[in-house]
Amino acid sequence: MIISGKKMSKLIKIEERDIVIIGAGPAGLAAAISAYNAGAKNILILERDTRLGGILNQCIHDGFGLHYFNESLTGPEYAQRFVDKLLGTSIEIRSDSMVLSLNRKRILNVSSSSGYSCIKAKAVILAMGCRERTAGAISLAGSRPTGIYTAGAAQNFVNMQNIMIGKRIVILGSGDIGLIMARRMTLEGAKVEEVLEIMPYSSGLPRNIQQCLNDYNIPLSLSTTVLQVHGHKRLEGLTVANVDVMRHPIESSKRYVPCDTLLLSVGLIPENELSRQAGINLHSVTGGAIVNEHLMTNAEGIFACGNVLHVHDLVDHVSEESEYAGQSAARYIAGENLKLSKNIITLIPEDGVQYCLPQQISSKNDIVISLRVNEPSRNRHILVHDNKHCIIRKKIVRLHPAEMLRIRVSASDLQNCRNLKVSIT
Repeated sequence: MIISGKKMSKLIKIEERDIVIIGAGPAGLAAAISAYNAGAKNILILERDTRLGGILNQCIHDGFGLHYFNESLTGPEYAQRFVDKLLGTSIEIRSDSMVLSLNRKRILNVSSSSGYSCIKAKAVILAMGCRERTAGAISLAGSRPTGIYTAGAAQNFVNMQNIMIGKRIVILGSGDIGLIMARRMTLEGAKVEEVLEIMPYSSGLPRNIQQCLNDYNIPLSLSTTVLQVHGHKRLEGLTVANVDVMRHPIESSKRYVPCDTLLLSVGLIPENELSRQAGINLHSVTGGAIVNEHLMTNAEGIFACGNVLHVHDLVDHVSEESEYAGQSAARYIAGENLKLSKNIITLIPEDGVQYCLPQQISSKNDIVISLRVNEPSRNRHILVHDNKHCIIRKKIVRLHPAEMLRIRVSASDLQNCRNLKVSIT
């Protein structure tokens, strides 16, 4: 007889916790420590992997922590700084634990190596991170031979398992992981034929373009994509072509690129299956939850932070955002009302802005607006305004979609606002 998860939870004693954090990557660790320092003590971190640190464990390159720690660290070193902070606290960690379900009443069903459990939390912090788009997700045409990997999977094979994945590499997409893997594969002796990017500009950070491609003479082909995969058992080559402004292939530009490995660096998707189960409203652009200024979702007592909320370019910003989520959760379980008042201000992205976050605020607190622009540009202004007054006008020398911008707005400037608009001028 098969017993459903709902019936199973009725048969098992429900464990009660003040705060449950789902995920022990950089977001979950920072949120847990921050909540603990803010006074919450009955805290549980649930992590599906064996190790703490999340994706940072396979990021052996440096460059992490320049903003947060004022020094350059590798991914594992950055994660270890937060793991060390857990020592001496009462925060409990359960690794090898998969959250099967979450509802609006903050009841979690969990499967772990020690069995099935049911947990009732006063507050939940979502910190599940994100996953990569696969060949199926982008409808890559052609056969399905071996030799096609997401860039993150390739990073895991090479850095964590010491498995070399190929000799002649093409990378589709110029996201940061793909750029970093271009350099990594070159250092391991592979030949990176080229990096292809469907957009007319790179989607990675400029410093990674320089350090990972230009420094190693790896060509970057913009406005170019893969039309066809060739090979039966193993990848043999790709048909690629330039695209026009509508991203339609230009027939006359078709060419064949021999290779035995294709790495996909074509975007990240927030891990929001649990968010959907809990009835949390998701944003159409970020793919993450819609939150208020306290990073609380429309499900009261459930907060979101890190890459499950919106994809970040710097882990330092993940840590800062997640610390605030932890503080907010601690304030919530202490009895503070973090729901928005009747005078809700809606944050609206306008000309040149992809999205801005949080989406809903009040005029009670200073806030930090996170935003991304639509396209690269120089010497522009970020304008924050309501229909009548300009609140902030800030000049930015260089703007790029790969770099998240953060603008601080004081509570005094928010008085009498109904809608707050953010645009590029």
